[in-house]
Amino acid sequence: MTPIPFLSASAVDTSADTALPVASADMTGNELSYVTDAVTSSWVSSTGKYVTRFEREFAELCNSQTALAVCNGTIALHIALLTLGVRPGDEVLVPSLTYIATANAVRYVGGEPVFVDVDPNTWCIDPVKLEASITLRTRGIIPVHLYGHPCDMDAINHIAAVHGLWVVEDAAEAHFAKYKGKTTGSLGTLGTFSFYGNKILTSGEGGAVTINDPALELRMRTLRGQGMDPQRRYYFPVTGYNFRLTNVACALLCAQLDRREAIIAQRHQIFQQYRKALEGIPGIGFQPVADWAMPTPWLFCAIVDAEAYGRTRDELMCLLSAKNIDTRPFFLPIHRLPPFREQSRLRGEDLPWTDRLAANGINLPTYNLLTKFDIERVADTICKGCRNRP
Repeated sequence: MTPIPFLSASAVDTSADTALPVASADMTGNELSYVTDAVTSSWVSSTGKYVTRFEREFAELCNSQTALAVCNGTIALHIALLTLGVRPGDEVLVPSLTYIATANAVRYVGGEPVFVDVDPNTWCIDPVKLEASITLRTRGIIPVHLYGHPCDMDAINHIAAVHGLWVVEDAAEAHFAKYKGKTTGSLGTLGTFSFYGNKILTSGEGGAVTINDPALELRMRTLRGQGMDPQRRYYFPVTGYNFRLTNVACALLCAQLDRREAIIAQRHQIFQQYRKALEGIPGIGFQPVADWAMPTPWLFCAIVDAEAYGRTRDELMCLLSAKNIDTRPFFLPIHRLPPFREQSRLRGEDLPWTDRLAANGINLPTYNLLTKFDIERVADTICKGCRNRP
């Protein structure tokens, strides 16, 4: 992935040919002040006031009992599965239309990801398809709140309860999104988050797990810190891992939390401007929003109907690239990637909506410092590229 530039407001160039990255971190608040404070305090490792503050504030905002900061979103999934005791041979139901970390984490603990198609009305894992994928080896479900839109969690949790399964929310792309008024991270057994450089809130690298069970919290804290008993220094009752996040990174996150409402509001405005600018262009469709959902906009998604638009998704990406506008295709279906495709084939998995969306979806530049002029420039390029304009 192309490195994500960290821009200040003064660095924004609104000329017609300046490069527009697909994402850029917003560091225009107290980030420098808090990081400087962390550095000058000498607390730069995995303990310090910003670690404590971030975990407390993030848990409160997610309506969970506690939150644990970890070094990235993939580790958040990994330690969640370790904490839940996933063992070799266990199966975990996951969507194929997601970043590969979701499936990789299952393999890290010896489990096998079983892929389920997505619902065309949400682009998230389809609860109707879950039942058919459950076997005697199924231990849990990882629903992914894709591109900021929450999954249908009531339906998923009902199926999990009937079959005695746990549910780990992968909310890497959906900080503070709402499902029927409830915040992501509070809707399953555990919730996992990413704070990579292109995410809504970022520390460059970072992650968190939200927890509502004290026993799971104790086990996870022990595993996160090399297996050391949290109440007895240098006593290691289990083999653990070094999955901790630094005080410096948490200083960045605390500054991001200070501005969370403004950051999310700006994302909503950007999405509204994109939809208005792109509406009516033949062959350009948008991510659906369920009536029970309040997404947290991450990357603006469009679907390209090649017949109606007159160009394929990939041809449109090349056209935008020629105008110095960066884009991304949707995630490639994991069940078709080399590490997973043979097992998927043997299971006879057929995921038509995953394949269709992955083949035709495009992510447009989406970041808080994006201007209305930038959005109009992207939309104008897309409009002029349509071969079937009225």
